[in-house]
Amino acid sequence: MLDFTAAGQEFRAYRAQPVGRVRGAVVVIHEIWGLADHIKDVADRFAAEGYLAVAPDLMGLAGLDATLLAELGADRSDPVKRTEIQPRIRAATEPMRAPGRAEKIQAGVAAVFDYLEASAEGAGRTAVVGFCFGGTYSFALAVSEPRVAAAVPFYGHASYGVEELSGIECPVLAFYGEEDKSLTDELPALIEHMRQAGVDFKYTVFTGAGHAFFNDTNPLSYRPEPAAIAWAETLELLGRALG
Repeated sequence: MLDFTAAGQEFRAYRAQPVGRVRGAVVVIHEIWGLADHIKDVADRFAAEGYLAVAPDLMGLAGLDATLLAELGADRSDPVKRTEIQPRIRAATEPMRAPGRAEKIQAGVAAVFDYLEASAEGAGRTAVVGFCFGGTYSFALAVSEPRVAAAVPFYGHASYGVEELSGIECPVLAFYGEEDKSLTDELPALIEHMRQAGVDFKYTVFTGAGHAFFNDTNPLSYRPEPAAIAWAETLELLGRALG
């Protein structure tokens, strides 16, 4: 675990170090449930492929109760409890929508990115991959940081206009589940804005999948085939973008 400070707050991050030659670096941004074992496992998977991976715990910067959300996250896999806990999840995540919170979260992501860019392993070859909450902040980093080598947002929001998207200098590869209507309904506008901004934007919408289809710790949402395809395409992009 590494220690960081951003926006006047301390936070920690999980570092997964590859064995042998480092091919580049990846910031791995967690879902709304925090730095869960699943996200650490994803960082380990990147390390196994030769990438230095750092996954920050952004819950404190977001103003969220990590323990409570971990409990609610565990309950979401129970079909009996799932409907019951949705209002509790909405209430528990409300603090991150307070004024100034997004800027604090982005500062935390930027601190980890700067750390990797300053390291011998990551310098000039740092990508970002995120899921849900992390997918949204993967888009945000690509918009604000021209040094990002590649961005791979899994089911993230990107409510940006053409002028903001014009700041993206890297290829963006996005993944969605067809049943995740809150995101797929937004996608046509994003595609057009990306086109107008001249961004190298590719996306896949997987049939028969919904939100969090990549999370293999959630049996209700996990879809093995789309997850395997998305993982292979992510590695292919990182191989091209990070060398």
